[in-house]
Amino acid sequence: MPLFSNKFSPKKTPTRRAFVSLANKDLSPKRIEKELGPDVGPIRLRLGDQETVFDSGQWIPESGKVGGTYKENERLRKEVKKLEEENNILKLKFELMLDMLTQTTAESNLYGKELDARKDKPSHSKST
Repeated sequence: MPLFSNKFSPKKTPTRRAFVSLANKDLSPKRIEKELGPDVGPIRLRLGDQETVFDSGQWIPESGKVGGTYKENERLRKEVKKLEEENNILKLKFELMLDMLTQTTAESNLYGKELDARKDKPSHSKST
């Protein structure tokens, strides 16, 4: 009796029947349009009281509790984006005003020093 027998080897699987390949079917745009109609429209899925639509690669809920939450989240996302843009504009305006204030202060200090220098300088007047 051999030490390692072939007693537990699995049976060979039978060969499968060949199915009709998709290459043999007519998948031309004309046939698809004939079977589905000229305007297929968005893909909709209804499970119970919830309905979703496949749009731009995402399933978007349209009804039910999830649909209301999704719509509220989308509204809030738009609001946040709008506020972020407004915040960026205000930051830019603040930086601009700060630069203008810095320039004005520097010019004011420069003119003040020039004025002090002229006050300290004795005036030359002609005496006859």
